[in-house]
Amino acid sequence: MSIPKEPRQLMINLMYLVLTALLALNVSAEVMNAFFTLDEGNKASMKTVESQLEQTVSSLKNLLSDESKAKYRPIEPAVDQVRSTISSFNSYVTDLRDELIDAAGNNDGEVNEGDYIESYGKRVPKGKKNKDITTRMLVDEGRGEELKAKIIETKDQLVKIYSDLLNEHGEEFGLKPEGIQNRIQNIGQNLPFGIDDETWKDSKDKKSWADFKFRQMPLAAVLPLMSQMQSDAKSSEAALVNSMAELAGGRVVEFDAFFPVVQAEKAYVIKGEPFNAEISVGTYSTQINPDDIKIRVNGSQLKVNEDGKAEYSTRTTSTGKKTLKMQVEVTNPLTGEVTDGESTFQYEVGTRSATVSADKMNVFYIGVENPVSVSAAGVSSNDLRVSESGPISIRPVNRANGKYVVTANKPGEAKIILSGGGLPRTPYDFRVKRIPDPVARLSKKSSGTMGTGEFKAQGGVGAFLDNFDFDANCKIQGFTLVHVAARQDPVESINAGARYNSQSRRLVNKAKPGDIYYFDDVKARCPGDNVGRPINSMVFKIR
Repeated sequence: MSIPKEPRQLMINLMYLVLTALLALNVSAEVMNAFFTLDEGNKASMKTVESQLEQTVSSLKNLLSDESKAKYRPIEPAVDQVRSTISSFNSYVTDLRDELIDAAGNNDGEVNEGDYIESYGKRVPKGKKNKDITTRMLVDEGRGEELKAKIIETKDQLVKIYSDLLNEHGEEFGLKPEGIQNRIQNIGQNLPFGIDDETWKDSKDKKSWADFKFRQMPLAAVLPLMSQMQSDAKSSEAALVNSMAELAGGRVVEFDAFFPVVQAEKAYVIKGEPFNAEISVGTYSTQINPDDIKIRVNGSQLKVNEDGKAEYSTRTTSTGKKTLKMQVEVTNPLTGEVTDGESTFQYEVGTRSATVSADKMNVFYIGVENPVSVSAAGVSSNDLRVSESGPISIRPVNRANGKYVVTANKPGEAKIILSGGGLPRTPYDFRVKRIPDPVARLSKKSSGTMGTGEFKAQGGVGAFLDNFDFDANCKIQGFTLVHVAARQDPVESINAGARYNSQSRRLVNKAKPGDIYYFDDVKARCPGDNVGRPINSMVFKIR
């Protein structure tokens, strides 16, 4: 009878913990920076919409001050209600963002410099990678579902404000009953603000919208999700205010800033391919004649089309970053005043490249499906060819998104090979391994002391894959159970399978304080195994 070497098992467990920690830390800084770029973009979009809203509301109030527009004056309090409702919602989301940032930072009850760090030249939240705080607050504590309810409540309030205005005063504004109902229906259906309450239900392991949206999401990813909700709310506010302003005789457009806008087909192109883009004017009005607009790119003037856009195309003959310097001049058709502006746009020319990454670990495991992401810059998914060599096979799951699954049948070395669409044959090396050894346990313990009642309540031995990211189950094939009672000879039972047989059950039922039980020759069989493998032994002292 052998005694298990517990220090060795402890070292194995520690190695798994260290590997998991290293994988968690190895999150691309570029990905984190992209999240913060999205968040900043959402905030900039809200500022732009707010500036336009202020102009629209100011013009509307001036318009309604005219006695000839007296019948439209009920619009003004409705506009104020819409703005107040959105302001209240966005304040709620901002407060929730601040709570998350503080809880993941120094957790002192307020957002301050202690909650931020400097990363790659940017001021970012200290807990940007923290997934536990977002999961606890937004999923486990119900704050995510509270946010969902707030969104639904806010949208319902917006629709009600608009509906009440039209139902009470629509005919005074010159609308017909069917026109009133059509406007109300269109507003309710077309507001960009709301909840997708169906997609999460297709996910078998998600219990709620908040669980689907926020569980195990790092703080850096949650922040742009929330600012997008605020941006959608601000856009809905603008849609409602503009619609109500039009009821009073149309919006008043004021031209106070003009800037070139680039709509490029790609911001990254392959050497030899053309770079195509549309150049247009920000805050463009259909009242402007194209002859009143001048657009220049790197000093060359472009032809302006009827929609105020100019098309630009140039060949890419070298790699690297390229800069477009754009200038625009707009002549106000009413005053003759000329307003100009300028901006720059950068794009990058590169060569084709490709990557293959295992989604869970840098190895393929036998007996499970190994998800793989495949990407090749500049190569269409229809042209990309993916093949394999070695003891593996690969099949597409979602070819358009580069998602594949690899299965393996024996340990060794393997390759995934990409080619096609101008990409030369490019192999990527991977290792193929067996699933790691599971850990034998009774309840939550693999050795130690256990109370008499708890020990007798166990039905057998379980095999657990700790810190293994795949959906795999190992089964106990058998073990030897030895009962050593005080001042008595050991009694042994050979047990096939995980559950106690009748002889083992009799030995377990005899347990009393001071007895020792040994679980030896424990064998388990995991997916991909041809035969069972020996795993850790266990020793329990009954108290």
